[in-house]
Amino acid sequence: MELRHLRCFLAVAEELHFARAAERLHIEQSPLSRAIKELEEELGALLFARTTRSTRLTRAGKLFLEHVPRVFTALEQARMCVRDAQAGCSGQLRVALSDGVTPAPLSLLMVKCRQEDPDIAIRFFEVPLSQQIRGLHEDLYDVGFAQSSEVGDGLLAEIAWDDPLRVFVPARHPLLVHKRVPINEVLRYPLVMGDPLFCEGYCRQVERFLRTADQEPLVAEQVMSFELMRAMVAAGFALGLAGASQIVNRPGFRGGRLV
Repeated sequence: MELRHLRCFLAVAEELHFARAAERLHIEQSPLSRAIKELEEELGALLFARTTRSTRLTRAGKLFLEHVPRVFTALEQARMCVRDAQAGCSGQLRVALSDGVTPAPLSLLMVKCRQEDPDIAIRFFEVPLSQQIRGLHEDLYDVGFAQSSEVGDGLLAEIAWDDPLRVFVPARHPLLVHKRVPINEVLRYPLVMGDPLFCEGYCRQVERFLRTADQEPLVAEQVMSFELMRAMVAAGFALGLAGASQIVNRPGFRGGRLV
């Protein structure tokens, strides 16, 4: 098994489309398919269920996906350790970020960290929450930021800053007449939500809040990033739920407090 096999697997697993994965890797589709076949033969299991219309991960593929990103994280950390040592840095702070944690509040903490120890190298790793938790247990990261405090045994979770959940709507939406928007009013409209695979902590936060309502949400789309969510809301495709910091100073939509 070579790193190229793992890079090919990761690209297909994230894109769920061989042509897009090949384009992302800057290779033809045939060597990509060949690399996946070689990997499946070595592992003795099919990683993808592929038809003429779709590509999806098998159970074995999903399990493999839980481990592969950590290989590249460890490799990148080794590379950075050598680079930092060469540059004369005294050490590094490895920070894992999940759930699209907003840079604005985070940057204030990082500035303070730099002021206290200017020689430390701060490294960021954007990973799903489940991978962040595993990485903290396995000493791949020193600290993590996410939108959930449910981290299990062996880790300490504390509130770093307050980022209350808000509904955000197109700039001239009827819900803007409310100073505080009732959740049942929000649920009359389709919602664009984060994909649980990539926004796990965010989804836990939203799920807890939606339990207070007496109706089920109409989920129009699940997306991997808040940037795409914001674009879909601004276009009037659906409403979104996100932290207040995701809404401040964004054109095309407005945020409302929830009750």
